[in-house]
Amino acid sequence: MHLACDERGRPLSIVLTPGQAGDAPRFDEVMAGIRCRTRSGRIRTRPDRVLADKAYDSRAIRGHLRRRGITATIPQAADRVRNRLAKGSRGGRPPAFDPNAHRGRNTVERCINRLKQWRSLATRYDKTAHSYLAALTIPSLMIWLPTE
Repeated sequence: MHLACDERGRPLSIVLTPGQAGDAPRFDEVMAGIRCRTRSGRIRTRPDRVLADKAYDSRAIRGHLRRRGITATIPQAADRVRNRLAKGSRGGRPPAFDPNAHRGRNTVERCINRLKQWRSLATRYDKTAHSYLAALTIPSLMIWLPTE
């Protein structure tokens, strides 16, 4: 499961994949699934900033975000740092990274934990992806509902 959530931990986009699938190849699908209505009623499909972990550190992802005008807060993977430094001055400048902004990345982990409080999701009782996605939609909607 690949998930995008807002700063309050509410799911915006969910893409189901096999358990052994990598994170980075599904990034475009997750980003394409984001639909959020603003106070003015306009639907937004582009966040202001993306906070991600090292699994999403790739040229393709950074280029995709740059083309869409989205600020990326993604730490560099150790192998990419090592390769850039090995090239010396031809290695270029490291991408910008804001460690204070990156502290908010755990919001998506907390969102996953809230979803997995539903026992059927945590143990994956559902046999098919369609039924699992349906079961995942219910707690996602419950998170979005006001609790007051």
